[in-house]
Amino acid sequence: MLVVGLTGSIGMGKSTAAARFRARGIGVFDADAEVHRLYAGPLADEIEKAFPGSCTGGAVDRTKLSEQLIAAPHRFKELEAIVHPRVHEAERHFLQAENAHGAAIAVLEVPLFLEVGRDAHVDAIVVVTASAEVQRQRVLARAGMTEAKFEAVVARQLPEAEKRARADFVVDTSGSVESCNSQIDIIITRLLPLSATAYEQFWRA
Repeated sequence: MLVVGLTGSIGMGKSTAAARFRARGIGVFDADAEVHRLYAGPLADEIEKAFPGSCTGGAVDRTKLSEQLIAAPHRFKELEAIVHPRVHEAERHFLQAENAHGAAIAVLEVPLFLEVGRDAHVDAIVVVTASAEVQRQRVLARAGMTEAKFEAVVARQLPEAEKRARADFVVDTSGSVESCNSQIDIIITRLLPLSATAYEQFWRA
């Protein structure tokens, strides 16, 4: 089974690309969705201990947590040390299930895939990208998003040029959804013949 990393900076169109993979019958693990699930209860107590005042009603209040992290960006690593091992565990379970079902390809949709050095854990990397102007417009249109939050997130992500350079495949989402879908379809045909080694090396056990 070929393991594919789908990544890209905030507002670049990962969800649109992931939807096309799913529409083509390919399983996609959504790391953001898993974080939301963990914040809703399983990791709330641990995060509250590390970041007092970040939880409300037994769940992480993302706004309160963001405020603390914006004020002290160096603490992102503390949060990652709590969250990343649990997300990685969920990724492993997802890939093992996909492999057991005989999937030819499985996709891990992870925003900071390259930033945390996960390149070697997949057989191919797909990076979604768009112009800086399109990115800013998309992100600032989100509910609760501010310039400060946007800048804090971007500061933690690799420059676009570096992401594109490290990608095996690049998807430009600046245009229509149909354009994105067409690019994904072409990529799928190019993924199928690739050698699959990452699962056996990193995920089976």
